[in-house]
Amino acid sequence: MYVAQILGVAGAYYLAGRLGLMRQVVIDGAVVTPLWPPTGIALAALLCLGVRVWPGIALGTLVTVSEIGDAFTVSRLAIMFGNTIAPLAAYALLRRVGFRNELVRLRDGVCLVFLGAFAGMLISATVGSFTLLLDDKVPPGRFWLVWASWWAGDAMGVLVVTPVLLVLRGARWPRRSDRWLEASVLAVVVIMVSLIATRSSLSMIYVVFPVIIWSALRFQLPGSAPCALVVSVLAILAGTDALGPFAGHSLMQIMANLSLLNGCVALTALLLGAIVAEHQNIRRETEYAVEELEALVEQLAPLSGPDTGRYEDRPRRHGPLDGGPHPDAP
Repeated sequence: MYVAQILGVAGAYYLAGRLGLMRQVVIDGAVVTPLWPPTGIALAALLCLGVRVWPGIALGTLVTVSEIGDAFTVSRLAIMFGNTIAPLAAYALLRRVGFRNELVRLRDGVCLVFLGAFAGMLISATVGSFTLLLDDKVPPGRFWLVWASWWAGDAMGVLVVTPVLLVLRGARWPRRSDRWLEASVLAVVVIMVSLIATRSSLSMIYVVFPVIIWSALRFQLPGSAPCALVVSVLAILAGTDALGPFAGHSLMQIMANLSLLNGCVALTALLLGAIVAEHQNIRRETEYAVEELEALVEQLAPLSGPDTGRYEDRPRRHGPLDGGPHPDAP
């Protein structure tokens, strides 16, 4: 079972890497992507299966980097090391602060953004960029550009892919009472709006946000996370092809715009979905507490009911104050 998990993680990492490399961008001698899905796969695997599956991440990284060049050079091994340590560091930070995989609290969404994505992926970007710099594949003047692009791609992989995988892990079989019609309409709308926003020359990229908000308010993270993934993928396809609002811009401008767009979409979907889920949980807990209180009151009602007899009807002892004979009188 353990070996199967290792091979499964490695295979998923490799397939996600192949998909990411289909839209690769070459900056001097560095290969970067606007969205690197393997980082999301790696962190989700650690959160769901535990730290013991880290060899699968290392194996998947080793096989993936072999698609770019020789996997057994020192530089490739260093990149493999950085891409393996980064999700492990992100996992350790999240577990340290009590992160929950269900993502039903706002603090979980905030921790995934700032610790899992932004902080954890600093390691892979730094190790990879310095490795290419020492290998003379990146000139010193372009180091920070490569570093920022690398970090943004890895962070977007966590923000976009990890929530979807966590949602799929906790998914249940749909019931008849679920909002099938609304969910179907949402799926069609998000695809149509994303295509228009990312391919229209009118620069209407901002129209995707009402759809993201709709999905988060009505379906929480199970709805907003897949919508954010669809928007990000379609935006990357349009951006790397220089279509719509990305036409006429330089490669660096396109990379910056894609990073900002994907980041804003992922943050909106993740944080808003977590806020709505947290509020709904608070409401359910309050309703449950009220029901328990009502049941307790009903149980105590017979014990604290009104007295059956009146005070005037009870027999009284005669004493001096009652006008009767004194108890000691003959």
